[in-house]
Amino acid sequence: MLPRIPMRRLGGALALLLAAAAPLHAARAPASVPTPPIERFFVNPQLAAASLSPDARYLAAISGASGRRAYLIVIDLEKKTAKTVAGYQNADVRRFEWVNNGRLLFDLTDHQIAPGGVEMAAGLFAVDRDGGNLRQLAGRRGEPPMSIGSHIAHKVLPWHTFMLDQRGAQNSDSVYVESVEFLEGSEVRNVNLLRLNTITAATQTVPRPGRVHGWMLDHKGEPRLAMSSEKGVTTIHYLDPANGQWRVLSSFDSYKGGKDAFEPLGFGSDGTLFATAYGNSDTTGLVTVDLATGKPKPEPLVVTPGYDFTGDLVYSGDKVAGARVRTDADSIVWFNPAMAEAQKKLDAALPGTVNLMSFPAQNGAEWALVRSFSDVRPLAYTLFNLRTGALDPVGEAYPGLDLRAMGQQDPVRYKARDGMEIPALLTLPPGGAKQAPLVVLVHGGPYLRGNRWGWKPDTQFLASRGYAVLEPDFRGSTGYGDKHFRAGWKQWGLAMQNDIADGARWAIAQGIADPKRICIAGASYGGYAVLMGLANDPDLYKCGVGWVGVTDINLLYDGHWSFTSDMSEQWKQYGMPDLVGDRVKDAAQLKATSPIEQAARIKAPLLLAYGGVDQRVPMYHGRKFLDAVKPHNKQVEWIEYLDEGHGWSLPKNRVDFWSRVEKFLDKNIGSGAKAN
Repeated sequence: MLPRIPMRRLGGALALLLAAAAPLHAARAPASVPTPPIERFFVNPQLAAASLSPDARYLAAISGASGRRAYLIVIDLEKKTAKTVAGYQNADVRRFEWVNNGRLLFDLTDHQIAPGGVEMAAGLFAVDRDGGNLRQLAGRRGEPPMSIGSHIAHKVLPWHTFMLDQRGAQNSDSVYVESVEFLEGSEVRNVNLLRLNTITAATQTVPRPGRVHGWMLDHKGEPRLAMSSEKGVTTIHYLDPANGQWRVLSSFDSYKGGKDAFEPLGFGSDGTLFATAYGNSDTTGLVTVDLATGKPKPEPLVVTPGYDFTGDLVYSGDKVAGARVRTDADSIVWFNPAMAEAQKKLDAALPGTVNLMSFPAQNGAEWALVRSFSDVRPLAYTLFNLRTGALDPVGEAYPGLDLRAMGQQDPVRYKARDGMEIPALLTLPPGGAKQAPLVVLVHGGPYLRGNRWGWKPDTQFLASRGYAVLEPDFRGSTGYGDKHFRAGWKQWGLAMQNDIADGARWAIAQGIADPKRICIAGASYGGYAVLMGLANDPDLYKCGVGWVGVTDINLLYDGHWSFTSDMSEQWKQYGMPDLVGDRVKDAAQLKATSPIEQAARIKAPLLLAYGGVDQRVPMYHGRKFLDAVKPHNKQVEWIEYLDEGHGWSLPKNRVDFWSRVEKFLDKNIGSGAKAN
């Protein structure tokens, strides 16, 4: 049984949220600004999400604070009152969505148990906006159905039933949810789509066209696409409204794409399918798909020169009003001229931040919920009246931070040694930097876009401590075109590594970095890059900080000894041999680029950390490297978080880890190093 927080009206809750929102623009810090405490950066956000009801009368949000659980609250925007509608003594609300104007769907996590928040045990619940008619719809793994008030525990759906990450029609008591079938371990066999009544818990299963791993709803909130991936081939099925039958719309290589490959984004009010595709360009654009042929139309609607189209559709009701795009920073390309004018007024009223509007399902002509952020300011929510221009602050994710102590962040580009242009983000400590200590922070993946302009806890924490931070999107990173992506195939420890080192040398040449005070840091693939960086460029890096880092590519194939890898067998069979390295054909290369095999070359001070329940890079990887490096390096610090996975989910562990990083950096490249 899950003890529930007693329902009560929170007269002060709205005032608390409103008071939390500070001015959206901050001056740069003078030298006298105190250094913010480490806890300010690594606590869980106070406001984790917010969403308008379909009619825009109410605002729902997840509200948390240090030392207490995360609750689901609903604010009456006319009466200016707030109420907790779901809250528990031993669980936290994780995600929610509006079912209709009067009801919400949500699931749970536990921020006090690592690795908390995994979807495997989220459960599923529905509640009225006033806190009434609470019903458990799906179980939480390992727990019996809970009794709620006077309700007797009733039959619920199995634990592997999850919220669909899409906004439905929001005009009935029913929603679509996913029911996942697993093979042995955690690999997905099928994802079934259920229509679930949140009042009665009755379900209807949507017939699927063979194996399905993902679904997409159309503009009416009804199933329209089903996606599957088998033997390295992605197939997209289309439910034709003309006859109610599924048909194959397109098939292409899951990892290498192809001329007619596309990624569906959503449907317009007339049934048009929007997607991203390369076409005849090196970068993807926003396109529409010919539903008769299954091929992307050749003329893109939106292109972002130098960048792949990365973003999603912005809906006002069921109409596509624009597209959110990411180039150097996020913005919205408006198809509706009136919305473009409203954006200008909004940006004038909230200067110095990116201001992204979203709209409720039914009342998009009057109200927008605005997500605002910048390089120095964490996420804040504001209500914007499109007709009057009025602004109502809602709250901030991390209130209480002194924004003057944050570092300015800028996109930069530099040339690698072979001439390839490498994008990166450069964050300088408050007041700028000249001959400063530099941390080269390497993203994981590696085949994803690692950088986005905006406030990040780890980056700004380092900047607040006086470090310049360079975050390169080395070759292989996505988001910068097909050529940039493919140039990183089979380049672990080789050209990808050179790109990172060339970024550090660029920072030296620019006068930003002190050549004697550079440290390389990163997690997952970034942790691998730390180890190979210390092996390949011992003259460049003074030290390294790696967490949950890969220590040998072959171990990604078979290096799990106590539980199943969360990397699919399909990826290992059809993706990794081409993108990372073939165990047989590339055996010599994989040995030459293995940190374990090269451990004797790593002499610099090194801080390593691993999680005890990591299913991606288990602690076994780290321990095997530790055994290999210890005979040659007496300056290795080792950290274990036995209850953590692939990263640190608990605030206490994040604070502990970054406290150790702070001391390690100070000793090796900071003021402590200069004193030695």
